[in-house]
Amino acid sequence: MDRARDEMWPQVLDEVTGALESLTAALGSVDDFTVLLQQVCAQVTKAIPGVDEATVTLLDDGNARTAATTSDVVAGLDGDQYALGHGPCLDAARSGALVRVSIAQARDRWPDFARDATEAGFASFLSAPIVIDDGHAGAVNCYSTHAHGFAELDEKLLDLYTSAVTAALRVYHRYQHARRTAAHLRTALESRAVIDQAKGILMAVRRIDADQAFTLLVEQSQRDNIKLRDLATRFVAHVTSA
Repeated sequence: MDRARDEMWPQVLDEVTGALESLTAALGSVDDFTVLLQQVCAQVTKAIPGVDEATVTLLDDGNARTAATTSDVVAGLDGDQYALGHGPCLDAARSGALVRVSIAQARDRWPDFARDATEAGFASFLSAPIVIDDGHAGAVNCYSTHAHGFAELDEKLLDLYTSAVTAALRVYHRYQHARRTAAHLRTALESRAVIDQAKGILMAVRRIDADQAFTLLVEQSQRDNIKLRDLATRFVAHVTSA
């Protein structure tokens, strides 16, 4: 590490810390996962020296997509990698290892991607893997217009940042899963309540048992081609308003 970068270290750590604090705050207020990833992109350009643009690649069942980006240009470069089947973004996401390359190294490893990146004005690339759960992995990808845009310090900083981001996204993902489960349970309980109410009305009016009342509701929902819960809700509303 040279003297200039050594002197930058405290300031850079402050930037990374600030970015992580912003992400932590967003976890409690943002419900859209894509918006959260977009914030990761915006913050990494501030936290890591030399980053001009950033993207987040996600692998869904092995299929890569750009979930967030700071510009259409780098989103296009991500797309080039997906089409070619190789490049720093894909290598980091698939291997789980951090990738740092210059444009010269990229020409040796991925000549087609290097050509596209050069035409777009980028000359250095840094990608760090993220693993949210068994079905969701990816990478945070940094693009620089400078030929020597990323050093070992930047690699360590991005590794630090993405480690914290990964932990935060895992918590967020579990929280959202718990919310969805609770919502499904609430809907199921509400459905059960209104169906039981409809059954009770039928049992009282037609003097039949619970199984017969339920069968009548099911048959009617099939004839009307609507969900059983919706039929029961409509039936109860009609009876109680009469």
